[in-house]
Formats: sequence, structure tokens, C-alpha cells
Amino acid sequence: MYRYDEFDQTLINERAEQFRRQSARRLDGDINEDQFKPLRLMNGLYLQLHAYMLRVNVPYGCLSAHQLRRLAHIARRYDKGFGHFTTRQNIQFNWISLTDTPDIMTELAEVDMNTIQSSGNCVRNITADHYAGRARDEIEDPRVWCELLRQYSVLHPEFSYLPRKFKLALTGSPHDRAAVAVHDIGLRLHHDNQGRPGFEVIVGGGQGRTPVIGKTIRQWIEPRHVISYVEAILRVYNLYGRRDNIFKARIKILVNAIGIDKFRKLVDTEWEQIRDTGLQVSNTEFERINAHFLPPDYENLADQGDELAAKRTREPAFDAWMRSNVTGHKVPGYAIVNISLKAPGRIPGDISADKMEHVAALADQFSFGELRVNHRQNLTFVDVRQIDLYLLWEQLVALELATANIGLASDIIACPGLDYCALANARSIPIAQDISLHFANSGKLQQVGNLTINISGCMNACGHHHVGNIGILGVNKRGKEYFQLTLGGSADEHASLGIRLGRGLPRAEVPGAIERIVDTYLTIRQATETFLQTYRRIGIEPFREAVYGPVNVSRRVA
Repeated sequence: MYRYDEFDQTLINERAEQFRRQSARRLDGDINEDQFKPLRLMNGLYLQLHAYMLRVNVPYGCLSAHQLRRLAHIARRYDKGFGHFTTRQNIQFNWISLTDTPDIMTELAEVDMNTIQSSGNCVRNITADHYAGRARDEIEDPRVWCELLRQYSVLHPEFSYLPRKFKLALTGSPHDRAAVAVHDIGLRLHHDNQGRPGFEVIVGGGQGRTPVIGKTIRQWIEPRHVISYVEAILRVYNLYGRRDNIFKARIKILVNAIGIDKFRKLVDTEWEQIRDTGLQVSNTEFERINAHFLPPDYENLADQGDELAAKRTREPAFDAWMRSNVTGHKVPGYAIVNISLKAPGRIPGDISADKMEHVAALADQFSFGELRVNHRQNLTFVDVRQIDLYLLWEQLVALELATANIGLASDIIACPGLDYCALANARSIPIAQDISLHFANSGKLQQVGNLTINISGCMNACGHHHVGNIGILGVNKRGKEYFQLTLGGSADEHASLGIRLGRGLPRAEVPGAIERIVDTYLTIRQATETFLQTYRRIGIEPFREAVYGPVNVSRRVA
């Protein structure tokens, strides 16, 4: 994985000292909160309901065991002993003191980590497929381009104060595990009709108050031009994006307002001026960055299918974990292992300092000291020998980190909601806990199969509810918390937005409503259809009737 060079290290060290001076001025009363707010936000520091929250970048989801140990130390020393992994492949600490923040930034800098641009109206942490470099279906490893874009965009003088925040995601595989279609810019590697690898460029996607599936602005572009083309898009957005209305400031609003064809012409005009400049990525620069992403020294191993099959037969729990949490690796004899942070009744994405340290030790033992964070708030070991899978599973069981539910109904995305966030209308965490316990007790997880449930505490959609197969949105109705359901969302290569099911439900009714939706699916599905396939075949009405009863046109929908 990428290691900071002298330039990177100088930058983050100087930024930590700069913020030390800025925060001292705030604590001394030399500047007020309004003056301090843009300074802290550009360094990932939010003021939430109970305390400051610090968001730490995990670029394209890659973490070393060494870095995870430092995060555990920060959680223990400066927070309440835990951290929260997010849908942006970052980690957040929710109980931070302003006086401690410069020290935290300094400690992060010591292990090649920072908080720069994890908030603010700038290019945020760039995300990617958490299987990058290891997936069997991968065309090329996108992480080299993620890193080049990271270096290009950090503290870029022209794009540090965009009309609104800006998010990029990349995938190198036909199966999209990075949700590229719901980002401001999504980049998807694929082959053109001559068999050359290049990027499809998708622009104007996003969730929040106005959810939009991004549109393809360019079907294929040579990778060496990707930075200049991204700059052209950012230039157009910076010039034409609205700054008079925060709710209409995202690039998706601009693209939809003028249309993708006109937007493409504006971008192409800008691009013609810069495409053959120093923004072109040379082979030398590509190879310099690529050297950081060379694969580890794999052993020449035989496939362990027969031996694993015997163990799976003897141990049903191991078999369930293998089916849901383990996937194929491009190198024979190895596997990719997903570690669920969604044990029944637990807070999705949360992990204690003690468990971080144990996971770091397991990464050293089983996965060349590397792990990944994915956008569904789980962790991944990308290089596990098949002969070690059973031993790893046993150790994860002892840590209560072997829940066999990746991609299943209890693998729930949830934002922090009203327990922490001042913007939220309702609490997301208790709903996630209720649903996960409900399914754990019903024994239906494996029977139901692939089903994503995403929960947001407000319209900002930090829990990605718009693209959940079942989405749950917290709303405030006359001072009480209610939850609206949507069906049919998806974040993969066939991305779609969910459709609202009906009136909002009180918290106590949500698990039962989800149960009725699931039971309806089990009754009407065909053969091996997933929930989403069944929904797309028959539509929303059978599910609506299962939750609300027969249609009554006079019924008021809240």
C-alpha cells in the first residue's frame, strides 16, 4: 500500500501545527465559532450534539495493521474506547475534545494518516472497491489512479472552496462494489471495442435531499487523461455550480438543470485546453505510484476446496461463515475474508479499541499486515491463505467478529443518527439493532439471502437509504420519530433508487413491517431470485399491501 514520501509527510506535519495555532486562537477567544468553523471543517472536525467528532481519512479504504493500532490508541486515549467506520471508508471518533485535536493530528501523521479534506466544500476522501487488486473479475487495480487523484486534489488551490462537497469513487471490476453511480464523479474501468482498458466517466450522481443516478458523460477515456478530464469537470462545476442555495449546490443539480449534453460540451471545451499539459500521467509517474501497490509474495498453493469442504460439513457455523463472508481471490490457494461489524444488536460500523488491536494482530498473522474498510461499514482481509481460513474463523469467533451475514438482511448500513448528529430527525442505531436482533432470532437470514437494508436519520442520506434494497429514512412528525420505507434501491452496476412504500411508521412497527416484506418475497419469489430481482419483476404493490393492507384510495399517506 502507499507510503507517504517526504512531500506528503511535510504537508501533514505542517497542517497539524497550523491547526494547533488555529484551535488555540479559538480556545483563547481570538476567533469565534463562525470564524473557526471553516477552519475545523477543512480538517475533518465537526461539532455534533454532545462533543466534537473527528473524521479520519482512509484513502480508498486501505489500512495497515500499524495504522489500525494507532487508531485503537486514539480511541482509547482521546475518545471513549471505540471508533465508527463510515460509508466513505473513513473512521470517525465521536467524543473528541478540541484541546486534544492537534495532538491527534500529529499522532496520525506519524503513521501516514490525516484528516485533511474529510469535510468541507472540497474533494473528499476518494473511495474504491475494497477488493481492489485481488478480485477475480478485476480488469486492473484502480488504487493507482485513486492515489494519483488523491495527490492531485489535496489542497488544490482552485478546488478548495467548491460550491459544495465533492465525492469520487473508482472501480476496476464489472461488478461495482464502490457505488460509483451515486457519486459526483464515478470512474469505472472497462475495455473499449479494441480491448484497451480505460475509464467510463459518470457524473452527477448522489443521494441526499435530491437523489440522482449519475449519467455517463464519457463512455471511455484513456487512463493517462483521467486527471485532466476530472479537472475539466471540476472547473465547469466551480464556474457554474450554484452558491446561493446550499440545497441546490451539488453538481447533480447543475447537470440536471442544463442537461448532460450541454454539460458535456462545457467540459470538453475546458478539457481541450488542458488535456495535453502536465496533467497527463506519464508512464514514469504511473510506475512510481504502482510500485507501492505490487502484490505481496504469494506462496504457490493448491486449492483447498476438498479439505475445506470436509470442515464445512463437520461445522455448520463455519460453513455459514464461508458462504457469506468469504469470496474468491485471483491467486489460487488464497481467499478474501470479510469481517462483519454487524453482530446482532451491535451498532453498525462500531469497533472497540481492544478489537482493533486484535484485528491488527490477525491482519499481521493472516493477511500480510493489510486490511480494507468497505462502504458497507465492514472490514476485509484481502490475502488469506485458504489453509488458514478455519483458524482465522475460530479466532474471529472468539472476538465476536465472525457473524455470518455479509450481504444479508442484518448487514445493515446505518448513520449515527440522532444519537450523535445535530442534523438528524431520528435515531438510526436503535432501528438497526432492532432489525438485526429480529432476524437473528427468526433464523431467516440464510433463507432470505442477499438483501441490503440501509438506514438514514435524515434526508442527508449518510446511511445510503436511497440505494438499499430496503431503505429506511427517519423523519420527524409532530415532534415524534417516524420511519419511511423505500424499496428497490441498489448501489451496484445496475444502480437504482428506491421508491417510497407509504406512510411513516413508528419505531415499534418497523421490524414487523420488514418481516412482512421479507415474508412476501419468500412467498412469491421464483427459483433462486434475489429480493431485488423479485421486486423488479413484480413491482411494489404486493409489498405495500403486505405492510399497509389492501389499497384504499382515501387513505392519507404521511
